Amino acid sequence: MRAMLLDAPGRPLRLADLPRPEPGPGQVLLSVRACGVCRTDLHVADGDLPNAKLPLILGHEIVGMVAAVGAGVERVREGDRVGVPWLGWTCGTCGYCRAGRENLCERARFTGYQLDGGYAEYAVADARYVFSLPGGYSDLEAAPLLCAGLIGYRSLVAAGDGVRLGIYGFGAAAHIVAQVARHQGRRVFAFTRPGDAAAQRFARDLGAEWSGSSEAPPPEPLDAAILFAPVGGLVPVALRAVARGGTVVCAGIHMSEIPAFPYEILWGERVVRSVANLTRRDGEEFLKLAPAVPVRSTVEPFPLARANEALARLREGKLRGAAVLALAAP
Repeated sequence: MRAMLLDAPGRPLRLADLPRPEPGPGQVLLSVRACGVCRTDLHVADGDLPNAKLPLILGHEIVGMVAAVGAGVERVREGDRVGVPWLGWTCGTCGYCRAGRENLCERARFTGYQLDGGYAEYAVADARYVFSLPGGYSDLEAAPLLCAGLIGYRSLVAAGDGVRLGIYGFGAAAHIVAQVARHQGRRVFAFTRPGDAAAQRFARDLGAEWSGSSEAPPPEPLDAAILFAPVGGLVPVALRAVARGGTVVCAGIHMSEIPAFPYEILWGERVVRSVANLTRRDGEEFLKLAPAVPVRSTVEPFPLARANEALARLREGKLRGAAVLALAAP
């Protein structure tokens, strides 16, 4: 099979010919049809997330057809279309797993990080951690639902029930979350890189009632804010934007250093919290909700061999919606 391989952090991915993997007990082999390109892929490729398996196939927003099943697999069958998310395996026995908080399992393994992912023509996944995908979405449209959608949904739940929602960083996750938030009757305020008029228009097209620079205050206090931009300096900015009792959710797996800030902007029972990974329950809930909204993902397709270009476009903030590697004929 062809795959884009990361040999070491900081190096471009290289196109390689590799043996097709075989599914072991409890696993499935997928013929990959599409794989989303996520900011977490950048963090892995750049070495911001340490101890990646090397060499590594990136990619954790995988849409594929089940090509073969290993011993003991009953959940899915050959020919099923399924999705593979970031969470690829957990121990199932620790206190976190037993409490339904498998996203915090200390032995967890993640797709496209410790496990080879979907920047390839075939991928192997644990059958327990694949999702059936709703109809009405093409392979390209379904791919961003598997991380941008799932992590965004978990972040929205963590933000609470407040009506006035600020979203900092209007990329793949934000463009999905904004649609869910509007469906729930919330008011969306979108914050983008300074001067990014295109992203601000995109946010308004998706229902944001206000959009502007991340350096600007919102027109009124927010009940909650979600930070998708991995910029620690936005934490005190968002704290100043939320009202008393408000919540600031840091949604990324990696963020630059958070600068010191005065206690007075935290006081008033404001909360700063992070979101870590996802659970299978998140996936089941969101993939049921998405077609009811209905969520429409905006994607820019790239062939497998141009994965480096897709990552560069993401790094530069030059994407509208989500980049997706297309491995199947349209």
